[in-house]
Amino acid sequence: MKSSRRNFLTSAAAGISSTSIIATLGKFNHVQAGQVSKSDKASPYGEIKPTRDLTTGLPLLKLPEGFSYQTYGWTSQTMSDGRKTPGGHDGTGVINDDNGILTLCRNHELGGLRKAFADDKNTYNPQAPGGTTHVTFDSGSGKFIGSSASLSGTIRNCAGGVTPWGSWLTCEETLNGPESTSDPQFAKTHGWIFEVPTNGQGNPNPIKAMGRFVHEAVAVDPETSVVYETEDRGTSGLYRFTPNTKEKLHDGGTLEMLRVPGHPDLSKDVKPGAIFGDLEWVKIDDPELAHTPMTNNSLGVYIQGRKKGGTNFNRLEGIWYYGGSMFFDSTSGGNARAGQIWELNLAENTLRLVFESPSKQVLNMPDNLAVSARGGIIICEDCGITTVQTPKGLKRYFPRLHALSPEGEIHLFAENNAVIEKLGDFRGSEWTGANFSPDGKWLFANIQTPGFTVAITGPWEKGCL
Repeated sequence: MKSSRRNFLTSAAAGISSTSIIATLGKFNHVQAGQVSKSDKASPYGEIKPTRDLTTGLPLLKLPEGFSYQTYGWTSQTMSDGRKTPGGHDGTGVINDDNGILTLCRNHELGGLRKAFADDKNTYNPQAPGGTTHVTFDSGSGKFIGSSASLSGTIRNCAGGVTPWGSWLTCEETLNGPESTSDPQFAKTHGWIFEVPTNGQGNPNPIKAMGRFVHEAVAVDPETSVVYETEDRGTSGLYRFTPNTKEKLHDGGTLEMLRVPGHPDLSKDVKPGAIFGDLEWVKIDDPELAHTPMTNNSLGVYIQGRKKGGTNFNRLEGIWYYGGSMFFDSTSGGNARAGQIWELNLAENTLRLVFESPSKQVLNMPDNLAVSARGGIIICEDCGITTVQTPKGLKRYFPRLHALSPEGEIHLFAENNAVIEKLGDFRGSEWTGANFSPDGKWLFANIQTPGFTVAITGPWEKGCL
């Protein structure tokens, strides 16, 4: 029987209700989280240690005891369609489950002037090297079984998100184009969202009504088809796109920016657990206005929203729909500039600061995130190498995966350990694209450089993931 992505998005739970998850996340104990995170042993999964990849035999990751993983889709590895796998692995999601055969769509955050890698019919700009690839995984046998190009001719496809109707929305994190003073050589404008269906035939026509700005990720409300969009820059807004026709984004719609009455800036000086209500959304009159006239300022969409009272955040990145709420993060938000995790409750029309990192040692620059079937949030770090002073001296942290539990604890789950002979030390490269298989057995993620995808499995029942 075919399992739909819609069912996974709306009913993913394993012995824990979405209502209780949202309630407990709202009571997140900020102080406790800071204390728990300082000890690997505090994690229910146990201490992490170098673990060998089942594919290459190299200890590329640090994981808890009992977990294993395999790598696939390394940069330049030949895909099933004969093309070379592009680099810059980023946002990824499972967009279809056909009797355990999973289809993932994976972004490639590549820029500059280089030849596109997909077929012409699936290419937007022949001069641009970014795009997406499809990856197929057999969850029953636990094996990757194929990959192919699905969209190209785009730039800096950073993140995006799955749709309930079985497609991937891939987002450009750039404003390159002919009117840009930095990149006037591009004949076509960039900064758009594109849709890639399960069949791998990416639509090269941008959905311009969704706005032209420095996109990061999106998440879709399965009840309304409204798409929530994040913006990755120091001055950023949270946006929503209401389509004219459900499940048909190319039919156009209305773009709006979040306004929290009385709070024009939530990038810092907010107490964890704080709740803001009576939220409003202000219309963006010209979603395609990326560069404001005369000054060539690349904040056209953002400025429109701010002039109407839209609220500012500091680098919004990952976002995920779960149980009637949108969970999203502010990568550089908070007083320590180490990150915030927010919950937008759609039914209650409230915004709550679920968690704020008190220090880079606890959590540093949250990026892509996803909610597991058990209600835990998996968080990717986008931070490079973090050096902090501890009572025992300086300690170096390489980019990590963290688990944020419904009970109000944050734990270290994994760390990048990729040192590859003759290639180099890649331990400072970020984690990207974390997401779970519909049955909750597999965690997929990427190490952006040198570029590879991992499928991790193990005793998830020990914790919240």
